[in-house]
This record gives sequence, structure tokens and C-alpha cells, in this order.
Amino acid sequence: MPGPWGFLLLLQGGLLLLGASGMLLLGFPLGGQAPWTEIPTGLLLLWLLAGLEGLFRHFFPASFQEAERLHRELGRSLKAMGLGPPALLLLALLSGVAEEVFFRGFLQSLLALSLGAFAVLLQALLFAFLHPAPRKAFAYTLYTGAAGLLFGLAYLLTGSLIPGILAHVLHNARGFYEVWRG
Repeated sequence: MPGPWGFLLLLQGGLLLLGASGMLLLGFPLGGQAPWTEIPTGLLLLWLLAGLEGLFRHFFPASFQEAERLHRELGRSLKAMGLGPPALLLLALLSGVAEEVFFRGFLQSLLALSLGAFAVLLQALLFAFLHPAPRKAFAYTLYTGAAGLLFGLAYLLTGSLIPGILAHVLHNARGFYEVWRG
């Protein structure tokens, strides 16, 4: 698995392994107390992400267009590697689960032990910094930080990673499909 595809799989697999191991060792929960609310909460979170994306597209049009251009380049690269929708769905699933488990389940929970609710903001900043973009596409990193804040608040309020995982996977799947279709 050399190249960018292998790197993405190793990165996401590493985040998942590290986050899940940390959660297990420290006894952090995966699910909340009210499982019947997790799917509607995840769908609400997905709707909020779409609204957030619309706001960023409106307030930072040039930066957002540059980010979309970079995403189209990514889509062309993925196609050139022979990757299609099934592989992208796998990547959306792996990245959504891995990033929620690592950033919210492990990192936010660990930081909350000493920082309380401030941990939500700190994990969102780290989430944004690990989604860098060139200066012309700065809105992408800001958007990712705001999305990380929404994911973190959802985890804080529900005590469950399930809503964030659902919203994250669906958001990434839509995004990967759009850049692939490009």
C-alpha cells in the first residue's frame, strides 16, 4: 500500500488504534445512556455541519473556492490511482470512526480530566491543525476547527461518540464522492 492511499490508511488506522487503546485503558465510554437518541442527534449534527459549510462558503468565498479546487485535484489523484466509490466509502468510514475515537473519545476525554469543558475547544484546535490547508484555502482549516467544536460539543452533551461518528462518516462520504465525481 505505498503512496497516498497507503499513507491515509496508515494514518487513520493509527489514530483508531491509539484512540481506542487509550479509551479502553482509561475506561472512557463509547456510547451514551440513551441509544435511541443517537441517530437523530447524529443527523442533526450532519445538518449543522451542512449549515456551517454554507456559512463558510458565504463569508469566505475565495478561500472556499480554493479549498474546493484542491479537493478536485485530490479527486483526480484518487481516480488516477484507480480508487472508486467503494474505496472512498471505506476511507470515509475509517476516517470518521478513527477521528471521533481519537479526538473526542480519547483526547477530549483525557484533557477533560484536568481542563473540564475547555477540553472541547482544545481538541477542536488540534483537529483543525491536523487538517492543514494552504494559505489561500485558510477557510478549510477554520471550518474543520468549527466542525471539531460541534463534534466535541455533541460528545460532551450526549456522552456518546455515535452521533459524531454517524455525522462524520456521512459528511466525509459525501465529500469524497463529490471530489471523486468532480
